[in-house]
Amino acid sequence: MLLVVEQFLNGLQFGLLLFLLAAGLTLVFGIMDFVNLAHGSLYMMGAYFAATFVAWTGNFVLGALLALGATLLLGIVLEFVALRHLYGRDHLDHVLATFGLILFFNDAVRLIWGPAGLALPLPAWLTVPIAIMPDVYYPAYRLAIIVVALVVALLLYLVVMRTRIGMLIRAGASNREMIGALGINIKLLYTLVFGLGAALAGLAGLMQAPILTVQIGMGENILILAFVIIVIGGIGSIRGAFLAAIFVGIIDTLGRAFLPDLLRQVLSSTAASTAAPALSSMLIYLLMAIVLVVRPEGLFPASRR
Repeated sequence: MLLVVEQFLNGLQFGLLLFLLAAGLTLVFGIMDFVNLAHGSLYMMGAYFAATFVAWTGNFVLGALLALGATLLLGIVLEFVALRHLYGRDHLDHVLATFGLILFFNDAVRLIWGPAGLALPLPAWLTVPIAIMPDVYYPAYRLAIIVVALVVALLLYLVVMRTRIGMLIRAGASNREMIGALGINIKLLYTLVFGLGAALAGLAGLMQAPILTVQIGMGENILILAFVIIVIGGIGSIRGAFLAAIFVGIIDTLGRAFLPDLLRQVLSSTAASTAAPALSSMLIYLLMAIVLVVRPEGLFPASRR
């Protein structure tokens, strides 16, 4: 029972990290109609910025805040310099251009930080276990990730649903031509949305950095899950991205934790350990396929009213 609770919390934590990555991606795709394969590179840059700034300042929180700001600035510069010229063009052009950006960022990281991975050590106060139930302890840092991600999700909801800029974002998702005709600076709106998406990706990367090694290409595999999430949740839907990310995170984590034991009933130990991660991923893709058949627009598509 304790293992189930722990793995469920791990799945929740992983799902919330996926939400931070997928939320920016679904906003950019839903509002700007832009396919950004380089979104995972912004996730990677957030992790590298965090490792660098924490080492420079000696303070984890300050380094994380500086990394978040640096990723936001990088996203704005990237949109202004490179991506703005691709708006209105075919999605294939977006894919080719942003794939080139993946290669650019990977080589830039290799040139600046070197090919070896980096470690981001945690401060002592984030390494202690916290009692969440009687006789149930959970790492403080993973619990902090859950809390921070939930707060960011709430703030994102309030911004999108309760502010003027959120009204413009939702209007842009529904009818880009109309808000342009009403005199709204659509280019500025796109820059703000892309910068917000980059900041969310960077936040996910810097929070994942202490758990995994910061390395070149670390954002590429997780980007696949982010695309799966926005397909399941609905393109342009923050609520859909949130719920789909939770589903995917829990399914993936519980599958990797418990499928090996189930498979050992019919397979050898080595074969079960090898097959479990693949089967866990297959369950996620099966869920996406079912959603596409039953509800092609996603479980919670963005409102078009």
